[in-house]
Amino acid sequence: MRRLIPTPTLLRQGGSYFLIGMLQLLVDWAVFVSLSAAGVAVEPANVVGRVSGAVLGFWFNGRFTFGSEGTLGRRQFARFVLMWLGTTAVSTWAMANIDAAVGLKWAWLAKPAIDLALSAVGFLLSRHWVYRR
Repeated sequence: MRRLIPTPTLLRQGGSYFLIGMLQLLVDWAVFVSLSAAGVAVEPANVVGRVSGAVLGFWFNGRFTFGSEGTLGRRQFARFVLMWLGTTAVSTWAMANIDAAVGLKWAWLAKPAIDLALSAVGFLLSRHWVYRR
């Protein structure tokens, strides 16, 4: 019979992933807003922002959240890149559509909510696929 109560490991990993994710989100959002306010199109500004956050996230999550010997190898990096490409495509599509429909300032406001929703998918993929040996 499966336990319905979250394990201490799941709670620790979830908390760590959340804290690191907040740092990533702040960096990503700040880069996105700065670039798009300076006139860079929304799509490349979003990708550069996500790259900025991803660099922090891969290392911190591999080292601290899901850390154990062998969690930061080539296999994990390749899986991380695949996951990142998928979530970045969704995020960039959303930012472009929000910008086109209601304007840049609304895209700035919506970005944290969209990226938080994507982080739930990212947590599950990271826990069960990306950082697995």
